[in-house]
Amino acid sequence: MSLHIFSQVALTCKDPIATERFYTKNFGFKRARVTKVPDGEQIVAIKMLDSAFYFELFKAKEELAVVLPINDGPEYPSVRHLAFKVDNVDAKLAEMGDDAKITLGPLNFDEYIPGWRTVWIYDPDGRIVEISQGFVDQDNPPPLETDLTGRKTQPIHFA
Repeated sequence: MSLHIFSQVALTCKDPIATERFYTKNFGFKRARVTKVPDGEQIVAIKMLDSAFYFELFKAKEELAVVLPINDGPEYPSVRHLAFKVDNVDAKLAEMGDDAKITLGPLNFDEYIPGWRTVWIYDPDGRIVEISQGFVDQDNPPPLETDLTGRKTQPIHFA
């Protein structure tokens, strides 16, 4: 079996340069490539330092077709939010200053995982971004075939 890694997420942006500034300033991304495309626009790839992960930034050509998400993200089928781990949520918010437009939190989830603390913010395009500390893997998660109550799950069938 060949190695597969999660490599990129493509973001459509009102202002790709503002989005690039936000992620480079606050989350350690660096410009890695600019590609001119036939329509005269460009695709900017920014890479998260010390990783093989990129955001590809595309210029929006349409207005947002849904209501801007709130709290921790949309509850319809979609990407709910992007997420980054930090050592200290409050220190990260202080460091971000006015860039941290909070949509929900900060909240403590000690009842689930001791030390887990999270806040959700908007990026320049209104995407929800989670900033979290203290989340750790579960020692023995239930197998895929069971839900949280221990019942066997049924496959979803699409028409």
